Amino acid sequence: MAFYPFDTETVQYTNSNRREQHIPIVLYGQFDQVTHRMIGNNFMVFQVIFYPGALYRLTGMPSSEIHNEYIDATTVFGNQLHLVNEQMALAKDYLAMIDVANDFIRQLIKIGKKPKRPIDDACSLLLRSENYSVAKIAKESFVSVRQLERQFIERTGINPKLYERIIRFDKAFRLKNSRPQFDWLRIAVECGYHDYQHLAKAYKDFTGLSPTGFHAIEDKAPERLFGLSEGFYNRE
Repeated sequence: MAFYPFDTETVQYTNSNRREQHIPIVLYGQFDQVTHRMIGNNFMVFQVIFYPGALYRLTGMPSSEIHNEYIDATTVFGNQLHLVNEQMALAKDYLAMIDVANDFIRQLIKIGKKPKRPIDDACSLLLRSENYSVAKIAKESFVSVRQLERQFIERTGINPKLYERIIRFDKAFRLKNSRPQFDWLRIAVECGYHDYQHLAKAYKDFTGLSPTGFHAIEDKAPERLFGLSEGFYNRE
């Protein structure tokens, strides 16, 4: 979920003419397609990132309904979000904004719609470990593989296999951003790909471009021009 206390952004879907704009609080699910985003002059975004399955437990809404979607969050959480967004705009600093967001999330937790189940932990296992297969996760969640896939889609919006592919691709993408001196073969091996060709196929499937072609565009992103890096895998 993203709050835009000041100027909003415009999102253009690459594979269609669809365009979303002028949405001050956005709820979006798991994306596996490219969008182009254009920001305003007075731009700031405050993101709330939910653990896998958490949004489903809080709202009872299957995450498959927001797969590749960019929607007005008030349609799910109500107009109270406008007040939260206004409080963020008036906050004296970033820490105060975090306090505003935490208060809102605590309210959601109190009225959560779904109880926690073993499958919810299973969804997070794929984020933390590369040593889990779908069959192993199903066994530890006390469900069949078919049940796992159904519940997984309900909680994340996508099936486990695609989820694994996105995690691996995201790791490669962020590692290249944080370690631009690494060559592509090293990126591929460190992120669990058999070779460069498999990495290149993942980039082609998710971005429509080669690894080099995609990062040539990525390097021109505003955060890169401002000198910001991922820092995702830095241990300092």
